[in-house]
Amino acid sequence: MKTVLVVDDSRIMRNIVMNTFKELRIPCRFLEAGNGRDAFNLLQSGEVNLVLLDWNMPELSGIDFLVKVRAMEQYKNLPIIMITSESAKYNVIEALKSGATDYIVKPVNEKVFIEKLSKITI
Repeated sequence: MKTVLVVDDSRIMRNIVMNTFKELRIPCRFLEAGNGRDAFNLLQSGEVNLVLLDWNMPELSGIDFLVKVRAMEQYKNLPIIMITSESAKYNVIEALKSGATDYIVKPVNEKVFIEKLSKITI
């Protein structure tokens, strides 16, 4: 079974994302983190197949997490999708240039979520 790391400082948002997977009947195991520092520690503790990452978080922001992870050879191909309320074009460009695989603007639209997930292999 694939493992998805859901990173968001909002427990409600983490639950929404995980419930979307369940509603779509996508079988996976979830790891949760409320900030980038905890997410980084979880990432290194086991095999993660996909990261769903918020931008604005305490301790280590999503974009800082992304840059840190992409600098490590073993995570160069790990799918990381930003799920954030940061909708400005320059934010999307910054995230993609920093190594995000894709970008979803909150609130999460189920159709968009399916479309983005279908582009990657986990």
